[in-house]
Amino acid sequence: KAYRKLSKRYHPDINKEAGSDEKFKEVKEAYETLSDDQKRAHYDQFGHTDPNQGFGGGGFGGGDFGGFGFDDIFSSIFGGDTRRRDPNAPRQGADLQYTMTLSFEDAAFGKETTIEIPREETCDTCKGSGAKPGTTPETCSHCGGSGQLNVEQNTPFGKVVNRRVCHHCEGTGKIIKDKCADCGGKGKIKKRKKINVTIPAGVDDGQQLRLSGQGEPGINGGPAGDLFVVFHVRAH
Repeated sequence: KAYRKLSKRYHPDINKEAGSDEKFKEVKEAYETLSDDQKRAHYDQFGHTDPNQGFGGGGFGGGDFGGFGFDDIFSSIFGGDTRRRDPNAPRQGADLQYTMTLSFEDAAFGKETTIEIPREETCDTCKGSGAKPGTTPETCSHCGGSGQLNVEQNTPFGKVVNRRVCHHCEGTGKIIKDKCADCGGKGKIKKRKKINVTIPAGVDDGQQLRLSGQGEPGINGGPAGDLFVVFHVRAH
């Protein structure tokens, strides 16, 4: 219903104002994205639908009508933020990469070895909460724990309410008044971890080995990331 209203308002056969054809095109493209599961998933992940465009792109064609982007169109159509994320939901930790140089013999016959990598681990003192022992983080009073704030904006499509990351809690939904002295409120501490690695026989230069769960720790109880060991074989 909202799509039909917007498309009718900016249809070039009805609206003769300059730029109405471009606005109609944007609305049509936004609706097609919402109706296509693959395009919608790509937009949710990367912020645009062009598979050839890199991360953090400017969206559809880069046009935003003076600050009016596709998030705003989606909000106008659906009456809410289609890309909202729960800041307290479990998330997987980041992946890590380690480059290991091998002799030709080790690459050919394989071996077992131990590597030491720097990585963040959950703070033992606060158990990852970031708060001083005996205290707990408080729900952000500005965003109510959602990690986002509602911002009203006047657009060519009327007044819409958009959601922005809450700068008071930096999107976490929590405020830590008494921070853990060991991790400074981060909930994580940088440590060096020893990991046993079994190098398979016959590895090639540039080949990588995936060690599941050996990456950065997860967030909010999510699983840890993975460690990728990349092999560099010295010339024989």
